[in-house]
Amino acid sequence: MEQSQQMIKVCMLGASGVGKSSILKRFVNDEFEEREPTTLGSAFQEKVVNYKGASYRFQIWDTAGQEKFAPLAHIYYRDAEIAFLVYDITNKDSFGTLREWYAELKEKGPKGIMICVLGNKLDLEDQQEVARSVAREYAKGIKALFTLTSAKENSGITELFDRICGELQKRKNDMLSSQMMKTSMSLSMKKKEEKEKENDSGTCRC
Repeated sequence: MEQSQQMIKVCMLGASGVGKSSILKRFVNDEFEEREPTTLGSAFQEKVVNYKGASYRFQIWDTAGQEKFAPLAHIYYRDAEIAFLVYDITNKDSFGTLREWYAELKEKGPKGIMICVLGNKLDLEDQQEVARSVAREYAKGIKALFTLTSAKENSGITELFDRICGELQKRKNDMLSSQMMKTSMSLSMKKKEEKEKENDSGTCRC
């Protein structure tokens, strides 16, 4: 039996030079270029991930980090299921921009969008300017997933998408459970109303 696929749109946001394109290329093609060309506007690629009986087709949009392209970002995240807020662990300023991206997502992004905070360039950990604990605490504060990655060393990227697949399945199961509970409560109320009507109709008003 052919497995049905769920399309998941991902939008990558962050300052220029943090490695968004490198993460995308590593995940989709398992390739890495030391000098990745700067993204102009946007670019996207797709990859299918099979996870615990489910199949997800990730459509990943890599947005340009230059300030002049920032006003266009909402075009790509407005109908996305997931947003990656990417920073360079060796660049404190790039981490600071995440607050601006998050504020914009909350204002203009879709309700319920899953947010992931990614600290890239883990291979340069000896040069880090953003402590792991600080970034983790920030992600926790905005209820986002958090991970550190290295596109160069292919570290943390596959694991991140596995976590995302698990979270998508959890959300789906939670939604189904909620719907079943509402249906059950509705049926109980209906039966109660029917019983009350039967009792009323059987009451003698002599």
